Order: sequence, then structure tokens, then C-alpha cells
Amino acid sequence: MKTPHVAHRDTNAPCRPGRRMRHRSGLRGVCMLMTATLLAGCSDVSHIGHSLFGKTTPIVTGYIGTVVADEPRAALVGRDVLVHGGNAADAAAAVGMALAVTLPSRASLGGGGACLVRRQGEAPQAFSFLPAASATDASSPLPATRPAAMPMTPRGLFTMQLRYGSVEFADLIGPSVQLARSGATVSRVLAQDIAAVHTALFADEAARTVFARADGTPLQNGDALIQPRLASFLERMGNVGVGDLYNGALGGIFVEGANRAGGGLDRASLRKALPIQSAPLRLARDGVTAYFLPPPADGGLGAAAAFNGDGSAQGAVALWRQEARAGLSSEALLAAARTLVTQGGAKGGVLPPLPASTSFVVTDRQGGMVACALTDNNLFGTGRMAVGTGVLLAAAPGRYPAPLLSAALLMRRNTPVAALASSGQNDAADALARAARAVLAHSALPRDGEGRVNASLCDGDTCHGETDPRGGGLSVGSFNN
Repeated sequence: MKTPHVAHRDTNAPCRPGRRMRHRSGLRGVCMLMTATLLAGCSDVSHIGHSLFGKTTPIVTGYIGTVVADEPRAALVGRDVLVHGGNAADAAAAVGMALAVTLPSRASLGGGGACLVRRQGEAPQAFSFLPAASATDASSPLPATRPAAMPMTPRGLFTMQLRYGSVEFADLIGPSVQLARSGATVSRVLAQDIAAVHTALFADEAARTVFARADGTPLQNGDALIQPRLASFLERMGNVGVGDLYNGALGGIFVEGANRAGGGLDRASLRKALPIQSAPLRLARDGVTAYFLPPPADGGLGAAAAFNGDGSAQGAVALWRQEARAGLSSEALLAAARTLVTQGGAKGGVLPPLPASTSFVVTDRQGGMVACALTDNNLFGTGRMAVGTGVLLAAAPGRYPAPLLSAALLMRRNTPVAALASSGQNDAADALARAARAVLAHSALPRDGEGRVNASLCDGDTCHGETDPRGGGLSVGSFNN
């Protein structure tokens, strides 16, 4: 039976009874064979493995699983977790936390997202932790000039990993601390994001300090991204636990810093902002059962509708969003979504331009699968950092149209077939539906349209990863020698 480590427990997250003891292991990270894209060398991340899980469990050899993400260094962090004996949920949590360092334009700690998780022998589950709204604290003397969302990514990833992972969450934060403190190499996708909005972003002194060169120009692909304040924030979270961000002193520091940046947050809303665990949308076709993210992550609904019918995913979501469903339980939302999908409601209208997101998938050697999509509700969220924390604030819900967060897991009886997740604004859900159909047809994943799909495709007991070659992502794993 597990002996709980109180400092690492979110006091609002229920604990699964009988959870086995978490192991600690760890030797220095090693370069390994990579499927799909090969990143030249591992020197920029090889230092992060030495503190992972302690020093007792040997490095795993042979088939380890796959990690596929839009940002290369985050994918390498996930691979390092698998190499050191972590499972898919452990690696996914580490990837999500690393993206907050290496791709904060789309996956800041201040944002949120949704994941599908599957463990061998169990039905998949969905975790929704979308950036949550705040009831602005009327007692605050600071105006909400740039309304921000509650930071849901840490609590969402923690809750998922608590229920499906095998190691201490604090160990999974360690690589992100090192990347923030020592510096991560700016990827092509982050450089493009900075270039797209740098004029407005650099109006914030804290953001300009992080994302601009010494001469004031935007960081470029290959530059070093050093974030000492974010490193300190992450390190404290690892030391005192994720729960302290929502119920303790770290939460007070974050709210004060967010409000000094015009975020308009309050402590009561932060405490109440909880992830939702629910059953996914489930469809059967050609001997395969497909599981999609359920609402409120309605990109999954759109992808399920397009996968099941002949209309567009975007059209299905447009129909879905025409009706107000505030206050409905997750069960009621799921029932309504099933009705729309089965009635062929994919021939709806169109959506306005949607915010950016990012996606990743992980599989492990035990048959575990995770597919996630993350967002800041706008590229770089509010464009402001919570003062003193290094955390980019996500935009409050309702300020912009909600992004399409899209992910799916495909199973043939109890055997994994594929884990899929997508990004690409308005085309994300349609891209996911096209990819799922291609998997069933045993054809190559389509690479048309604006959508980008990260995939882990399985054959029996092993899987291999694929990322869209038009993007800057990376697929790593499969085998470690």
C-alpha cells in the first residue's frame, strides 16, 4: 500500500484507494534510437535525467513506447521518463509540464486542456481541465484590464497522473525546472509564435525580458530561452506540492502577481477550479472502438461527428455551440453529445477564427495510452505574465472563442490501435477525424489542410510515432538500446 507524501498531494484531488507505492529510479539520460524525426544529438537535454526518480531503478531497454509532441524538447523529456521506468501517464504529465517551459505560447502553466487516458485492461477515461473563469475579487484595488483564466494545467495533469501514474509528480516537474533554469533551445514553432505577436507581447516588460534578444528583437529558432522566475515557481511547486498553488501560499503569490498584471483573479475561484473526469465519447466502426474527448472539450465531439458521418467537424461544433448548456453535469453533456453525433449533426455552420493549441500523445510498453491537447485560449494568452512568477496568463474564457481541443484513442477489443491528438485552430477536429479514418483504412495519415496530427500507431504490442512533417514536432521512442 502506498504511503502518501503529503507535500506532493493536491488536497482537493481524490486519491484512488490501494494505489501501489511509487518507485523512484534514475540514472543519467542517454541518447537512444528515435522513430520518425531524429533530433541531432541529445546534449541539450541529457542533463535532465540524472535527478529523475532517484537512483535505484535501471534504465529500460528494448521497446519502451512512443512520445510525439509539437515541440522537440518536451518530447525528449517524455521519452526520458519512459526510459527510466515511468508509464504513459507519467510521461504525459512530464511532457505537459515541459511544454509550459518550451512552448508557453500555447501551453503555459496558466492555461489548461484535456486528455484521454487508457491503462491496460481498463476502459479509457477523459480528463477536462480547461482554463477556468474567475469571479473577480471585488475587494482587489487592481482593475482586471486583461482578464485571465485560472491556471488549470498543473492541477489537471496532476489529477490524471495521480490516478494513472506510477511515480511522484514532483519528480516529473524536475526536468522542467532544469530546462527553465539552464535554458531550452527555442524551437521553430515557438519562434514563429513569438514573431507573430511580438509587438503586442513585448509591451509587457516581463515577457519582453524572456522572449526578446538583448537587442530587443524576437528570439529566433536555436536561441536559448532562459526563464529563472518560472524555474523558481516550478521548483517551489515541486517542493510543496501542486495543491499549494490552489489552496496555499503559492496560490496567494500567483493571484497577487496575476492581478498586478490585470488578470482579475481571486483565491476562492482558484480553490474551486477542479478538473473533470468522465467517460469519453465512444463509437464503434469496422471492428474498432474509437474514444473521443467529450464536452466541454468539444473538439472531440466535432471529430467524433465527422468520423461517424460525412459532414465537417467544425460544423458539428458550430451546431453544438448554438445552444447554452451551462450548468449541465458531465453525464448530461455526454448524453447530448452522443445524440448530436449519432443523428449526423456534422453539417452545421462555421466557427469564427479560433485560438491556438498544441497536442501530444504517449504510449508505453504496458499498453498504456495518453492523448492530450493544451491551450492558453489565445496565442500567449493575455500577453502578460503573473508578476514575479514567470507564468504566462491564459485568456479568460469568453474573451475569445473556445479552441477545438481534439484527441482520440482507437482500440480493437483490448489491443491499442492508435493514439491521436491534433491542433491547427479551426481545422484541428477535422484533421483528427481524417486521421482516424485513415487508420481504419490502413492508409497513410493525410497531411492536407491546416490541421496537425500527432499519432502513435500500434501493431500488436508495439507502436511507432508520427508527427506532421510540415510542423516542427518530434516523435521519439519505440526502442532503447
